[in-house]
Amino acid sequence: MRGDDLMLTSITFVRHGNTDFNVEKRAQGHLNNPLNETGFKQAKAVAERLAEEKWDLLFSSDLLRARQTAEIISKAIGLPITAYDVRLREISRGQIEGTIEEERIARWGANWRELDLGEESLESVRKRGVDFVMEAVAKYPGKKMLLVSHGLLIRETLKGLMQDESTGTPLANTSVTTVVYKDGQWRYELYGCTRHLDMELREAQ
Repeated sequence: MRGDDLMLTSITFVRHGNTDFNVEKRAQGHLNNPLNETGFKQAKAVAERLAEEKWDLLFSSDLLRARQTAEIISKAIGLPITAYDVRLREISRGQIEGTIEEERIARWGANWRELDLGEESLESVRKRGVDFVMEAVAKYPGKKMLLVSHGLLIRETLKGLMQDESTGTPLANTSVTTVVYKDGQWRYELYGCTRHLDMELREAQ
């Protein structure tokens, strides 16, 4: 590492592997649904990729699909999971968790999005994601960290960190996104990379 990079802090976000709810387009939210067969294969693939580098810390959402992904990564990179943190959870979907669009329409009507069904706000998701990252940066300056989390949480966190509403486009399962922090500024090094996945695993997204 060059001398001018000594205090450069690196955060790499990894979205969890595929689940049956992903396939069925069910609202997952805070439900503890597991990875499916494809998700486990994706997790092993990204773990092998990440094992090519040295990491200082590994954090994960406490929800099962993220935990399972993080555990596979932990074994591959030879680093214990530093902590499971509820702030890295996916957005809470309230009453719609576990449902698909057709079920929501049948239950609440076509205008269900206009109802108060207990869903967490995007502002809340963004705040807890950014709070976690800035706390980690302050506590572990100059470290290289892995964060295993969820698609919307990662996207909203990136919008908050970058102060850019145009960023944070959808992320594939086990995609890798790296941002670095130095002198109060964030910049991307990588966004949504899935080079570790073969064509079959990419098409299963």
